[in-house]
Amino acid sequence: MQGRHIAYQARRRVLGLLVFDARQSRRGFSTKPQPESSTQANISLSNKQRLFMTDPVSPGSIFFLPHGTRLFNKLVSFMKNQQARYGFEEIITPLIYKTQLWEQSGHWENYKDDMFKVQGFNKSRDEDESGLHEYGLKPMNCPGHCIVYSQFDRSYQELPVRFSDFSSLHRNEASGALSGLTRVRRFHQDDGHIFCTMDQINHEIANTIKLIKDTYKVFGVAEKNDITYYLSTRPEQYLGDISTWERAESRLKESLDKSVGSEKWSVREGDGAFYGPKIDVLLQDAFGKKHQVGTVQLDFQLPSRFDLKFVSNDGSRSNRPIMIHRAIFGSLERFIAILMDQYQGKWPFWINPRQAMIIPVNESHVEPARKLQKQLQGDILNENVPISPITGYNFYVDLDDRNETVGNRIKDAIQKSYSYILMLGDKDIEKGTVAIRSRDNRKIENLTPTEIYEKFIKLEKTFQ
Repeated sequence: MQGRHIAYQARRRVLGLLVFDARQSRRGFSTKPQPESSTQANISLSNKQRLFMTDPVSPGSIFFLPHGTRLFNKLVSFMKNQQARYGFEEIITPLIYKTQLWEQSGHWENYKDDMFKVQGFNKSRDEDESGLHEYGLKPMNCPGHCIVYSQFDRSYQELPVRFSDFSSLHRNEASGALSGLTRVRRFHQDDGHIFCTMDQINHEIANTIKLIKDTYKVFGVAEKNDITYYLSTRPEQYLGDISTWERAESRLKESLDKSVGSEKWSVREGDGAFYGPKIDVLLQDAFGKKHQVGTVQLDFQLPSRFDLKFVSNDGSRSNRPIMIHRAIFGSLERFIAILMDQYQGKWPFWINPRQAMIIPVNESHVEPARKLQKQLQGDILNENVPISPITGYNFYVDLDDRNETVGNRIKDAIQKSYSYILMLGDKDIEKGTVAIRSRDNRKIENLTPTEIYEKFIKLEKTFQ
C-alpha cells in the first residue's frame, strides 16, 4: 500500500493561483508574450500557493485546498449577490436522476456519450428486476429545474421564474482532452434558468448580457479586445422543428444587435445545443487563447417535453413558457484558470485568499495579535456574544508568530502575496494602533483596528 501511495504522490499534479494587482485589473488582460503554456503556468503558481490539486484517483476532478476554497467561495458569493439583484432564487437539485428523466429531456438520445451512467450494486426495495435502478450523473441542471417548475401551478403573474444552481456537474470528457482547470470532468457552474413568456424574452436576454458585461468589468476585462460574442445556430442533431429554431435564432440576433452591436458578434453555424440556439461568450487569456465562459440559450423544446404550463390572464391553462439557459462565469474552474493567467500572481484584496498577515514583534505580543486577528476576521463584534453572526464582513487574516525575525516574516508574507502586512509591538499596544503596510508599498500607516476593518470593508465593497 505504501508503494502505491508513493506512486500516486509522484503522479499528482498540484494546480494553484496567485494574487492580483488592482492597477493591472483596470488596464485589462495582459498581452505580453509568455514562454510557457497556460496550464504549465498554472501548475507553477499552484506549487507556490497550494490552492488546488488533482490526483489519479479521480481524473479530471479538482481537489480544492483551503486557500483555493476561499477563492472559490468568494466567486460563488459574488455571483449569488449579483443574481439576487436580477430576481434569481437559488435552489439545490440532485446529482443523479433515473434514465427516464434524461430520456424525457432528450439528453439520453443526444448527449449520452458525454454522460456518466450510475448504477447501484443492489436493487432498491421499490424496484424489481424489470426496473433496474440505472441513473445518469447530471451534466447540466436544466431537466431538474424543469421538474421544480412543474411541481406548482404557475400564473402569468409569477413569470419570469428565475432559478440559479451552483451544484457540481459531471461530463465524460475524453482523458486526452483533459487540461488543467479549463477542461475537466467535474466542475461547478453558476447555472441559471429563466421561465418566461414570449414577450419577456428580449428583456431577460438583455438583462443577462448586461450582467455578463458588468461582471467581467469587475475583473478588469477590456471588452473591446478580450470578449467575443458568437451566435451558435442549429446543429445537425437537434430537437424540434426548423421553424421553431429559426424563430429562436431570430430572437437571439435581435438581442445581440441591441445589447452588443451588430458589428461585435458573429455566427458559428451548427454549434448550438441540441435543444436550442445560444449566445456563447468567449474570453481571451493572457496567452492569446480563447475560452468559452458565459452563455445564453433560448429553448422552446424542454418546456414542451416536460409539459410546462402557466395560467394566462384569461384563465387559459395551456400556455407554454419559454426557457432561457444562462451562465455568467460558466465553469468556475475555467474562469479561475483565466484569472490565474491574467493576474500572474497578484489578486485584488477583495478576492485574495490571503488578505492580511499579522506579525507580532515578539512573544509578548502574540495574545494581542490573536485578538486583533479575530477582530479583523469578523469573529468579535460583541465580546458578550460567543457565536459569530451570520451576516457581516469576514476577512482572511493569518498570524505568523514563528521564531523568526520580523524582517524574514515580512519577506515571507510578501512572497506569499498577502495584500497587507500588520505589525504589532509595544508602542502599538500602548497607543491602541497597528502598523500596517501594503504588499506593494513600504509606507507604514498607524491605524486603529476599527480603522483597518473599515478600510478592508471599503476595499471589498469597491472590488479593489
